[in-house]
Amino acid sequence: MSTIYITARNAVISTLLGVVVLLQAVSGFPAILTLERAFSVKHRIKLSELIYRDNLRHGRMLLKDTSPKGVIGFVAEGSYDLRVAGLYYTKVKLGTPSKDYYLQIDTGSDVSWVSCRSCNDCPTSSGFNIPITFYDPSSSSTSSPISCSDQRCPQASQTYDSSSCLNNHCTYTIQYGDDSATSGHYVSDLMHFKIIVSGTETELSNTSASIVFGCGTIESGVLTTPDSALDGILGLGQQGRSIISQLSSQGITPNSFAHCLADGGGLLVIGQPMVPYIVFTPLVKSQGYYSISLQSISVNDKMLSIDPSVFAINDDKAGTIVDSGTTLAYLTEEAYTTFVDAITKSVSLSVQPHTSNGNTCYSITSSVSNIFPIVSLNFVGGASMHLRPQDYLSHQSSKSGAEVWCMGFQRSHQKGITILGDLVLKDKFIVYDLDAQRIGWARYDCFSIVQVSSNSSSSSGEAVTPSQISGGRSLGIRSRQQIPVIVISSIIYLTMMFIGFQATRMSL
Repeated sequence: MSTIYITARNAVISTLLGVVVLLQAVSGFPAILTLERAFSVKHRIKLSELIYRDNLRHGRMLLKDTSPKGVIGFVAEGSYDLRVAGLYYTKVKLGTPSKDYYLQIDTGSDVSWVSCRSCNDCPTSSGFNIPITFYDPSSSSTSSPISCSDQRCPQASQTYDSSSCLNNHCTYTIQYGDDSATSGHYVSDLMHFKIIVSGTETELSNTSASIVFGCGTIESGVLTTPDSALDGILGLGQQGRSIISQLSSQGITPNSFAHCLADGGGLLVIGQPMVPYIVFTPLVKSQGYYSISLQSISVNDKMLSIDPSVFAINDDKAGTIVDSGTTLAYLTEEAYTTFVDAITKSVSLSVQPHTSNGNTCYSITSSVSNIFPIVSLNFVGGASMHLRPQDYLSHQSSKSGAEVWCMGFQRSHQKGITILGDLVLKDKFIVYDLDAQRIGWARYDCFSIVQVSSNSSSSSGEAVTPSQISGGRSLGIRSRQQIPVIVISSIIYLTMMFIGFQATRMSL
Protein backbone atom coordinates (compact mmCIF):
# COMPACT_ATOMS: atom_id res chain seq x y z
CA MET A 1 0.00 0.00 0.00
CA SER A 2 1.19 3.50 -0.77
CA THR A 3 0.39 6.44 1.51
CA ILE A 4 1.13 9.99 0.44
CA TYR A 5 0.66 13.06 2.59
CA ILE A 6 1.12 16.38 0.85
CA THR A 7 1.22 19.67 2.75
CA ALA A 8 1.28 23.01 0.96
CA ARG A 9 2.63 26.07 2.74
CA ASN A 10 0.31 28.82 3.87
CA ALA A 11 1.62 31.12 1.16
CA VAL A 12 -0.27 29.08 -1.43
CA ILE A 13 -3.57 29.85 0.29
CA SER A 14 -2.73 33.54 0.55
CA THR A 15 -1.77 33.67 -3.12
CA LEU A 16 -4.99 31.97 -4.20
CA LEU A 17 -7.13 34.35 -2.15
CA GLY A 18 -5.35 37.27 -3.76
CA VAL A 19 -5.93 35.83 -7.23
CA VAL A 20 -9.64 35.32 -6.58
CA VAL A 21 -10.06 38.90 -5.32
CA LEU A 22 -8.14 40.25 -8.31
CA LEU A 23 -10.22 38.28 -10.79
CA GLN A 24 -13.44 39.36 -9.09
CA ALA A 25 -12.47 43.00 -9.47
CA VAL A 26 -11.36 42.61 -13.09
CA SER A 27 -13.81 40.19 -14.63
CA GLY A 28 -16.60 39.65 -12.14
CA PHE A 29 -15.42 36.10 -11.54
CA PRO A 30 -17.16 34.58 -8.45
CA ALA A 31 -15.27 35.29 -5.27
CA ILE A 32 -16.28 31.98 -3.71
CA LEU A 33 -15.15 28.76 -5.38
CA THR A 34 -16.31 25.40 -4.11
CA LEU A 35 -13.71 22.70 -4.66
CA GLU A 36 -14.21 19.02 -4.01
CA ARG A 37 -11.51 16.44 -3.46
CA ALA A 38 -12.00 12.95 -4.79
CA PHE A 39 -10.16 11.63 -1.74
CA SER A 40 -9.59 13.40 1.56
CA VAL A 41 -5.96 14.05 2.45
CA LYS A 42 -6.77 12.87 5.98
CA HIS A 43 -7.33 9.31 4.84
CA ARG A 44 -4.86 6.78 3.54
CA ILE A 45 -5.74 5.68 0.02
CA LYS A 46 -4.54 2.51 -1.61
CA LEU A 47 -2.57 3.00 -4.79
CA SER A 48 -4.92 0.59 -6.56
CA GLU A 49 -7.87 2.89 -5.77
CA LEU A 50 -6.06 5.87 -7.26
CA ILE A 51 -5.22 3.91 -10.39
CA TYR A 52 -8.84 2.74 -10.66
CA ARG A 53 -10.17 6.30 -10.40
CA ASP A 54 -7.68 7.50 -13.02
CA ASN A 55 -8.74 4.75 -15.39
CA LEU A 56 -12.36 5.82 -15.08
CA ARG A 57 -11.47 9.43 -15.77
CA HIS A 58 -9.39 8.44 -18.78
CA GLY A 59 -12.40 6.64 -20.19
CA ARG A 60 -14.01 10.00 -20.88
CA MET A 61 -11.18 10.91 -23.23
CA LEU A 62 -11.95 7.93 -25.44
CA LEU A 63 -15.14 9.52 -26.70
CA LYS A 64 -13.44 12.71 -27.80
CA ASP A 65 -14.14 13.31 -31.47
CA THR A 66 -12.23 15.86 -33.52
CA SER A 67 -14.40 15.56 -36.63
CA PRO A 68 -17.63 17.50 -37.23
CA LYS A 69 -19.51 14.21 -37.14
CA GLY A 70 -20.66 12.58 -33.93
CA VAL A 71 -19.90 9.63 -31.72
CA ILE A 72 -22.50 7.18 -30.41
CA GLY A 73 -21.80 5.02 -27.38
CA PHE A 74 -23.69 1.89 -26.34
CA VAL A 75 -23.22 -0.22 -23.24
CA ALA A 76 -22.52 -3.85 -24.10
CA GLU A 77 -23.56 -6.85 -22.02
CA GLY A 78 -22.39 -10.44 -22.18
CA SER A 79 -19.17 -12.41 -21.87
CA TYR A 80 -16.60 -14.29 -23.92
CA ASP A 81 -17.03 -17.19 -21.47
CA LEU A 82 -19.07 -19.99 -23.00
CA ARG A 83 -20.24 -21.02 -19.54
CA VAL A 84 -21.89 -17.62 -19.11
CA ALA A 85 -22.92 -16.35 -22.54
CA GLY A 86 -20.30 -16.68 -25.25
CA LEU A 87 -21.49 -13.48 -26.95
CA TYR A 88 -22.01 -9.74 -26.47
CA TYR A 89 -25.16 -7.75 -27.06
CA THR A 90 -26.52 -4.22 -26.69
CA LYS A 91 -29.88 -2.50 -26.65
CA VAL A 92 -31.10 -0.29 -29.49
CA LYS A 93 -34.27 1.74 -29.87
CA LEU A 94 -36.31 1.28 -33.05
CA GLY A 95 -39.61 2.60 -34.36
CA THR A 96 -42.13 5.29 -33.43
CA PRO A 97 -42.99 5.09 -30.62
CA SER A 98 -39.61 3.54 -29.93
CA LYS A 99 -39.18 0.10 -28.43
CA ASP A 100 -36.09 -1.58 -27.03
CA TYR A 101 -34.46 -4.50 -28.83
CA TYR A 102 -31.49 -6.52 -27.59
CA LEU A 103 -29.18 -7.33 -30.49
CA GLN A 104 -26.02 -9.40 -30.65
CA ILE A 105 -22.91 -7.40 -31.62
CA ASP A 106 -21.49 -9.05 -34.73
CA THR A 107 -18.60 -7.72 -36.81
CA GLY A 108 -18.76 -10.78 -39.07
CA SER A 109 -22.04 -9.87 -40.80
CA ASP A 110 -23.50 -6.82 -42.50
CA VAL A 111 -27.27 -7.09 -42.16
CA SER A 112 -28.96 -6.02 -38.93
CA TRP A 113 -32.28 -7.71 -38.22
CA VAL A 114 -34.88 -8.21 -35.51
CA SER A 115 -37.44 -10.97 -35.07
CA CYS A 116 -40.76 -9.95 -36.59
CA ARG A 117 -44.19 -10.43 -35.05
CA SER A 118 -44.93 -13.03 -37.76
CA CYS A 119 -41.75 -15.02 -37.01
CA ASN A 120 -42.28 -18.78 -37.12
CA ASP A 121 -40.94 -20.99 -34.29
CA CYS A 122 -38.87 -18.13 -32.86
CA PRO A 123 -37.91 -18.19 -29.17
CA THR A 124 -40.16 -16.29 -26.78
CA SER A 125 -37.77 -16.25 -23.81
CA SER A 126 -34.10 -15.61 -23.25
CA GLY A 127 -31.54 -17.03 -20.86
CA PHE A 128 -30.08 -13.53 -20.41
CA ASN A 129 -32.91 -12.39 -18.15
CA ILE A 130 -34.15 -9.91 -20.74
CA PRO A 131 -37.54 -9.72 -22.46
CA ILE A 132 -37.94 -10.96 -26.02
CA THR A 133 -39.56 -8.24 -28.13
CA PHE A 134 -40.97 -8.88 -31.61
CA TYR A 135 -40.90 -6.05 -34.12
CA ASP A 136 -44.32 -5.16 -35.50
CA PRO A 137 -44.13 -2.89 -38.58
CA SER A 138 -47.81 -1.99 -38.26
CA SER A 139 -47.29 -0.56 -34.76
CA SER A 140 -44.61 1.93 -35.85
CA SER A 141 -45.76 5.07 -37.67
CA THR A 142 -42.33 5.46 -39.30
CA SER A 143 -41.98 1.90 -40.60
CA SER A 144 -42.14 1.15 -44.30
CA PRO A 145 -41.30 -1.98 -46.34
CA ILE A 146 -38.46 -1.92 -48.87
CA SER A 147 -39.76 -2.74 -52.32
CA CYS A 148 -37.78 -4.57 -54.99
CA SER A 149 -37.42 -1.37 -57.00
CA ASP A 150 -36.09 0.60 -54.03
CA GLN A 151 -32.43 1.51 -54.52
CA ARG A 152 -31.82 0.36 -50.95
CA CYS A 153 -32.76 -3.21 -51.89
CA PRO A 154 -29.42 -5.03 -52.25
CA GLN A 155 -28.82 -6.48 -55.68
CA ALA A 156 -25.32 -7.81 -55.19
CA SER A 157 -25.02 -10.87 -52.98
CA GLN A 158 -22.34 -12.93 -51.31
CA THR A 159 -22.27 -16.59 -50.45
CA TYR A 160 -23.48 -16.02 -46.91
CA ASP A 161 -26.14 -13.45 -47.80
CA SER A 162 -28.58 -13.57 -50.71
CA SER A 163 -31.39 -11.17 -51.61
CA SER A 164 -34.46 -11.66 -53.77
CA CYS A 165 -38.05 -10.46 -54.01
CA LEU A 166 -41.38 -11.82 -52.81
CA ASN A 167 -44.65 -10.00 -53.40
CA ASN A 168 -42.59 -6.91 -54.26
CA HIS A 169 -40.91 -7.09 -50.86
CA CYS A 170 -37.12 -7.05 -50.86
CA THR A 171 -36.21 -10.26 -49.03
CA TYR A 172 -33.04 -11.75 -47.58
CA THR A 173 -31.60 -15.05 -46.41
CA ILE A 174 -28.53 -15.19 -44.18
CA GLN A 175 -26.54 -18.32 -43.38
CA TYR A 176 -24.06 -17.93 -40.52
CA GLY A 177 -20.87 -19.87 -39.90
CA ASP A 178 -22.39 -21.80 -36.96
CA ASP A 179 -25.04 -23.25 -39.32
CA SER A 180 -27.78 -21.00 -37.93
CA ALA A 181 -29.86 -19.04 -40.41
CA THR A 182 -32.53 -16.38 -40.72
CA SER A 183 -34.70 -15.03 -43.50
CA GLY A 184 -37.29 -12.31 -43.90
CA HIS A 185 -37.81 -9.00 -45.67
CA TYR A 186 -36.22 -5.55 -45.38
CA VAL A 187 -37.96 -2.60 -43.75
CA SER A 188 -37.00 0.99 -43.06
CA ASP A 189 -37.57 2.63 -39.70
CA LEU A 190 -36.03 5.10 -37.26
CA MET A 191 -33.18 4.18 -34.94
CA HIS A 192 -32.99 6.46 -31.89
CA PHE A 193 -29.79 7.28 -30.01
CA LYS A 194 -27.83 9.95 -28.17
CA ILE A 195 -25.00 11.50 -30.13
CA ILE A 196 -21.93 13.29 -28.77
CA VAL A 197 -20.93 15.95 -31.26
CA SER A 198 -17.56 16.94 -29.83
CA GLY A 199 -17.04 14.66 -26.85
CA THR A 200 -18.61 16.97 -24.23
CA GLU A 201 -21.71 16.22 -22.25
CA THR A 202 -23.11 19.69 -22.89
CA GLU A 203 -23.35 18.87 -26.59
CA LEU A 204 -25.06 15.54 -26.08
CA SER A 205 -28.31 15.39 -28.00
CA ASN A 206 -31.07 12.96 -28.85
CA THR A 207 -31.42 12.18 -32.51
CA SER A 208 -32.60 9.48 -34.89
CA ALA A 209 -31.78 8.14 -38.33
CA SER A 210 -33.71 6.16 -40.88
CA ILE A 211 -32.05 2.77 -41.34
CA VAL A 212 -32.79 -0.38 -43.29
CA PHE A 213 -32.84 -3.65 -41.38
CA GLY A 214 -34.30 -7.09 -41.65
CA CYS A 215 -37.68 -8.15 -40.32
CA GLY A 216 -36.99 -11.81 -39.56
CA THR A 217 -39.78 -14.32 -40.16
CA ILE A 218 -37.79 -17.58 -40.02
CA GLU A 219 -34.91 -18.56 -37.73
CA SER A 220 -33.03 -21.82 -37.22
CA GLY A 221 -30.04 -23.28 -35.42
CA VAL A 222 -28.41 -21.57 -32.43
CA LEU A 223 -30.56 -18.48 -32.97
CA THR A 224 -33.55 -20.41 -31.62
CA THR A 225 -31.80 -21.79 -28.54
CA PRO A 226 -33.43 -20.19 -25.46
CA ASP A 227 -30.10 -20.00 -23.59
CA SER A 228 -28.66 -17.66 -26.22
CA ALA A 229 -31.82 -16.16 -27.73
CA LEU A 230 -31.93 -12.42 -28.43
CA ASP A 231 -34.13 -10.10 -30.47
CA GLY A 232 -31.75 -10.14 -33.41
CA ILE A 233 -28.28 -9.15 -34.62
CA LEU A 234 -26.55 -5.78 -35.02
CA GLY A 235 -24.47 -6.15 -38.19
CA LEU A 236 -21.21 -4.18 -38.03
CA GLY A 237 -19.63 -5.39 -41.27
CA GLN A 238 -18.05 -3.06 -43.81
CA GLN A 239 -20.55 -3.42 -46.65
CA GLY A 240 -23.25 -0.89 -47.52
CA ARG A 241 -25.99 -2.66 -45.54
CA SER A 242 -24.24 -2.43 -42.16
CA ILE A 243 -25.29 0.08 -39.51
CA ILE A 244 -21.86 1.72 -39.73
CA SER A 245 -22.16 2.33 -43.47
CA GLN A 246 -25.73 3.58 -43.24
CA LEU A 247 -24.99 6.14 -40.51
CA SER A 248 -21.82 7.26 -42.27
CA SER A 249 -23.56 7.73 -45.63
CA GLN A 250 -26.06 10.03 -43.92
CA GLY A 251 -23.23 12.14 -42.45
CA ILE A 252 -24.15 11.26 -38.86
CA THR A 253 -20.96 9.46 -37.82
CA PRO A 254 -17.56 8.77 -39.39
CA ASN A 255 -17.14 5.49 -41.23
CA SER A 256 -15.59 3.75 -38.24
CA PHE A 257 -16.42 2.10 -34.93
CA ALA A 258 -14.75 0.46 -31.95
CA HIS A 259 -15.50 -1.91 -29.11
CA CYS A 260 -14.00 -2.61 -25.70
CA LEU A 261 -15.11 -5.97 -24.31
CA ALA A 262 -14.56 -7.55 -20.90
CA ASP A 263 -15.97 -10.44 -18.93
CA GLY A 264 -19.38 -9.01 -18.10
CA GLY A 265 -19.83 -6.41 -20.82
CA GLY A 266 -18.10 -3.36 -22.21
CA LEU A 267 -18.66 -0.56 -24.68
CA LEU A 268 -19.54 -0.22 -28.36
CA VAL A 269 -18.64 3.11 -29.99
CA ILE A 270 -19.89 4.13 -33.42
CA GLY A 271 -17.56 6.87 -34.63
CA GLN A 272 -13.87 7.65 -34.05
CA PRO A 273 -12.79 7.28 -30.39
CA MET A 274 -9.39 8.67 -29.44
CA VAL A 275 -7.47 5.70 -28.05
CA PRO A 276 -3.91 6.13 -26.72
CA TYR A 277 -1.06 3.77 -27.60
CA ILE A 278 -2.96 2.20 -30.46
CA VAL A 279 -1.19 0.26 -33.22
CA PHE A 280 -2.70 -0.31 -36.68
CA THR A 281 -2.42 -2.89 -39.41
CA PRO A 282 -4.01 -2.59 -42.89
CA LEU A 283 -7.27 -4.29 -43.77
CA VAL A 284 -7.06 -6.77 -46.62
CA LYS A 285 -9.09 -5.38 -49.50
CA SER A 286 -11.81 -7.27 -51.37
CA GLN A 287 -12.70 -9.41 -48.37
CA GLY A 288 -16.25 -9.66 -47.02
CA TYR A 289 -14.95 -9.88 -43.47
CA TYR A 290 -12.50 -7.83 -41.44
CA SER A 291 -9.37 -9.62 -42.62
CA ILE A 292 -5.81 -8.68 -41.67
CA SER A 293 -2.45 -10.24 -42.55
CA LEU A 294 -0.87 -12.34 -39.80
CA GLN A 295 2.81 -12.93 -40.49
CA SER A 296 4.11 -14.89 -37.51
CA ILE A 297 3.49 -15.99 -33.91
CA SER A 298 5.99 -15.56 -31.07
CA VAL A 299 6.07 -17.22 -27.65
CA ASN A 300 8.19 -15.38 -25.10
CA ASP A 301 9.60 -13.26 -27.94
CA LYS A 302 10.76 -16.37 -29.80
CA MET A 303 9.25 -16.72 -33.26
CA LEU A 304 7.67 -20.11 -33.91
CA SER A 305 8.70 -22.19 -36.92
CA ILE A 306 5.51 -21.79 -38.91
CA ASP A 307 5.59 -21.45 -42.67
CA PRO A 308 4.31 -17.89 -43.44
CA SER A 309 2.34 -19.27 -46.37
CA VAL A 310 -0.02 -20.81 -43.79
CA PHE A 311 -1.33 -17.31 -43.10
CA ALA A 312 -1.28 -16.15 -46.75
CA ILE A 313 -4.38 -14.69 -48.34
CA ASN A 314 -5.43 -15.82 -51.81
CA ASP A 315 -8.47 -17.08 -53.65
CA ASP A 316 -9.18 -19.93 -51.25
CA LYS A 317 -7.78 -18.42 -48.05
CA ALA A 318 -9.40 -15.54 -46.16
CA GLY A 319 -6.39 -14.94 -43.91
CA THR A 320 -6.98 -13.79 -40.34
CA ILE A 321 -10.53 -12.64 -39.57
CA VAL A 322 -11.39 -10.34 -36.65
CA ASP A 323 -14.87 -11.38 -35.53
CA SER A 324 -16.67 -10.31 -32.34
CA GLY A 325 -19.40 -12.85 -33.14
CA THR A 326 -16.92 -15.70 -32.53
CA THR A 327 -16.25 -16.62 -28.90
CA LEU A 328 -12.89 -18.43 -29.06
CA ALA A 329 -9.94 -18.19 -31.46
CA TYR A 330 -9.07 -20.56 -34.30
CA LEU A 331 -5.74 -21.38 -35.92
CA THR A 332 -5.07 -23.31 -39.11
CA GLU A 333 -4.09 -26.93 -38.55
CA GLU A 334 -0.45 -26.28 -39.52
CA ALA A 335 -0.09 -23.44 -37.01
CA TYR A 336 -2.21 -24.96 -34.22
CA THR A 337 -0.01 -27.96 -33.45
CA THR A 338 3.18 -25.89 -33.41
CA PHE A 339 1.55 -23.28 -31.17
CA VAL A 340 0.21 -25.73 -28.57
CA ASP A 341 3.52 -27.64 -28.50
CA ALA A 342 5.41 -24.39 -27.85
CA ILE A 343 3.11 -23.43 -24.95
CA THR A 344 3.35 -26.90 -23.42
CA LYS A 345 7.14 -26.95 -23.72
CA SER A 346 7.47 -23.53 -22.06
CA VAL A 347 5.62 -24.74 -18.93
CA SER A 348 6.95 -28.31 -18.87
CA LEU A 349 8.94 -27.74 -15.67
CA SER A 350 5.88 -26.50 -13.79
CA VAL A 351 2.87 -28.37 -15.12
CA GLN A 352 2.00 -31.32 -17.33
CA PRO A 353 -0.80 -31.21 -19.89
CA HIS A 354 -3.76 -33.54 -20.09
CA THR A 355 -6.57 -33.97 -22.58
CA SER A 356 -10.18 -33.15 -21.81
CA ASN A 357 -12.87 -33.53 -24.46
CA GLY A 358 -10.18 -33.32 -27.13
CA ASN A 359 -8.68 -30.08 -25.74
CA THR A 360 -5.22 -29.62 -24.25
CA CYS A 361 -5.62 -28.61 -20.61
CA TYR A 362 -3.40 -27.80 -17.63
CA SER A 363 -4.00 -28.15 -13.88
CA ILE A 364 -2.15 -25.49 -11.90
CA THR A 365 -1.93 -24.49 -8.25
CA SER A 366 -0.60 -20.96 -8.69
CA SER A 367 -1.42 -17.93 -10.81
CA VAL A 368 -1.72 -18.66 -14.50
CA SER A 369 0.14 -15.41 -15.22
CA ASN A 370 3.17 -16.64 -13.29
CA ILE A 371 3.47 -19.87 -15.26
CA PHE A 372 2.42 -19.33 -18.85
CA PRO A 373 4.26 -17.17 -21.41
CA ILE A 374 3.28 -14.05 -23.31
CA VAL A 375 2.21 -14.72 -26.91
CA SER A 376 2.57 -12.18 -29.72
CA LEU A 377 0.61 -12.22 -32.97
CA ASN A 378 2.68 -10.25 -35.48
CA PHE A 379 0.93 -8.50 -38.37
CA VAL A 380 1.84 -6.53 -41.47
CA GLY A 381 3.14 -3.06 -40.71
CA GLY A 382 4.95 -4.07 -37.53
CA ALA A 383 1.79 -4.19 -35.38
CA SER A 384 1.84 -6.92 -32.73
CA MET A 385 -1.04 -8.07 -30.55
CA HIS A 386 0.35 -9.25 -27.22
CA LEU A 387 -1.68 -11.93 -25.49
CA ARG A 388 -1.60 -12.70 -21.79
CA PRO A 389 -2.24 -16.32 -20.75
CA GLN A 390 -5.88 -15.37 -20.07
CA ASP A 391 -6.14 -14.33 -23.73
CA TYR A 392 -5.34 -17.77 -25.15
CA LEU A 393 -6.38 -20.06 -22.29
CA SER A 394 -9.91 -20.63 -21.02
CA HIS A 395 -10.56 -21.17 -17.30
CA GLN A 396 -12.68 -24.30 -16.92
CA SER A 397 -12.90 -25.28 -13.28
CA SER A 398 -11.36 -25.24 -9.81
CA LYS A 399 -10.99 -28.40 -7.76
CA SER A 400 -9.00 -29.34 -4.65
CA GLY A 401 -6.96 -26.15 -4.74
CA ALA A 402 -6.08 -26.56 -8.43
CA GLU A 403 -7.41 -24.61 -11.40
CA VAL A 404 -7.96 -26.18 -14.79
CA TRP A 405 -7.13 -24.02 -17.81
CA CYS A 406 -7.66 -25.32 -21.33
CA MET A 407 -6.36 -24.09 -24.65
CA GLY A 408 -8.73 -21.39 -25.91
CA PHE A 409 -7.26 -21.52 -29.41
CA GLN A 410 -8.94 -24.26 -31.45
CA ARG A 411 -8.21 -25.94 -34.76
CA SER A 412 -9.83 -24.06 -37.62
CA HIS A 413 -12.45 -26.11 -39.42
CA GLN A 414 -11.82 -24.23 -42.63
CA LYS A 415 -8.49 -24.52 -44.38
CA GLY A 416 -6.39 -21.36 -44.50
CA ILE A 417 -8.57 -19.37 -42.10
CA THR A 418 -7.53 -17.95 -38.73
CA ILE A 419 -10.25 -16.32 -36.61
CA LEU A 420 -9.69 -13.99 -33.67
CA GLY A 421 -12.78 -14.09 -31.46
CA ASP A 422 -13.75 -12.49 -28.17
CA LEU A 423 -11.25 -14.50 -26.11
CA VAL A 424 -8.42 -12.66 -27.86
CA LEU A 425 -10.20 -9.33 -28.43
CA LYS A 426 -11.28 -8.80 -24.82
CA ASP A 427 -9.58 -6.21 -22.60
CA LYS A 428 -8.54 -4.23 -25.67
CA PHE A 429 -10.01 -1.31 -27.54
CA ILE A 430 -10.41 -2.60 -31.11
CA VAL A 431 -10.81 0.24 -33.63
CA TYR A 432 -12.15 -0.37 -37.14
CA ASP A 433 -11.14 2.63 -39.27
CA LEU A 434 -12.94 1.94 -42.54
CA ASP A 435 -12.04 5.22 -44.24
CA ALA A 436 -8.33 4.47 -43.80
CA GLN A 437 -8.96 0.72 -44.29
CA ARG A 438 -7.14 -0.40 -41.15
CA ILE A 439 -7.75 -2.05 -37.79
CA GLY A 440 -6.03 -1.00 -34.58
CA TRP A 441 -5.89 -2.16 -30.99
CA ALA A 442 -4.63 -1.09 -27.59
CA ARG A 443 -4.72 -2.77 -24.20
CA TYR A 444 -7.39 -1.14 -22.03
CA ASP A 445 -9.16 -1.79 -18.74
CA CYS A 446 -12.54 -2.56 -20.30
CA PHE A 447 -13.77 -3.93 -16.97
CA SER A 448 -13.78 -0.41 -15.51
CA ILE A 449 -16.39 0.49 -18.13
CA VAL A 450 -18.44 -2.53 -17.10
CA GLN A 451 -18.35 -1.53 -13.43
CA VAL A 452 -19.35 2.07 -14.08
CA SER A 453 -22.08 1.12 -16.55
CA SER A 454 -23.61 -1.34 -14.10
CA ASN A 455 -23.75 1.36 -11.39
CA SER A 456 -24.99 4.16 -13.63
CA SER A 457 -28.58 5.20 -14.16
CA SER A 458 -28.56 3.73 -17.67
CA SER A 459 -30.00 0.29 -18.05
CA SER A 460 -28.08 -2.26 -20.06
CA GLY A 461 -27.64 -1.32 -23.66
CA GLU A 462 -28.64 2.33 -23.30
CA ALA A 463 -26.65 4.98 -25.10
CA VAL A 464 -24.05 6.32 -22.68
CA THR A 465 -22.52 9.69 -21.99
CA PRO A 466 -18.86 10.47 -21.32
CA SER A 467 -19.52 11.11 -17.63
CA GLN A 468 -21.21 7.74 -17.22
CA ILE A 469 -18.22 6.04 -18.79
CA SER A 470 -15.76 7.98 -16.66
CA GLY A 471 -17.71 7.31 -13.50
CA GLY A 472 -17.64 10.92 -12.30
CA ARG A 473 -19.18 14.30 -12.86
CA SER A 474 -18.05 16.30 -15.87
CA LEU A 475 -16.59 19.75 -15.36
CA GLY A 476 -18.50 22.12 -17.62
CA ILE A 477 -16.86 25.53 -18.20
CA ARG A 478 -18.55 28.23 -20.21
CA SER A 479 -16.39 30.05 -22.74
CA ARG A 480 -16.41 33.32 -20.77
CA GLN A 481 -15.10 31.48 -17.70
CA GLN A 482 -12.19 29.80 -19.44
CA ILE A 483 -9.73 32.71 -19.23
CA PRO A 484 -10.06 33.18 -15.43
CA VAL A 485 -9.75 29.45 -14.88
CA ILE A 486 -6.63 29.30 -17.06
CA VAL A 487 -5.14 32.24 -15.16
CA ILE A 488 -5.82 30.57 -11.82
CA SER A 489 -4.33 27.30 -13.05
CA SER A 490 -1.20 29.05 -14.30
CA ILE A 491 -0.65 31.00 -11.05
CA ILE A 492 -1.23 27.88 -8.97
CA TYR A 493 1.33 26.00 -11.02
CA LEU A 494 3.95 28.76 -10.80
CA THR A 495 3.31 29.23 -7.08
CA MET A 496 3.80 25.54 -6.45
CA MET A 497 7.00 25.57 -8.48
CA PHE A 498 8.46 28.40 -6.39
CA ILE A 499 7.20 27.36 -2.99
CA GLY A 500 7.24 23.59 -3.40
CA PHE A 501 5.43 20.80 -1.70
CA GLN A 502 6.57 18.94 1.36
CA ALA A 503 6.05 15.22 1.20
CA THR A 504 5.83 14.08 4.81
CA ARG A 505 5.76 10.35 4.15
CA MET A 506 5.80 7.97 1.20
CA SER A 507 5.89 4.23 1.74
CA LEU A 508 5.46 1.34 -0.64
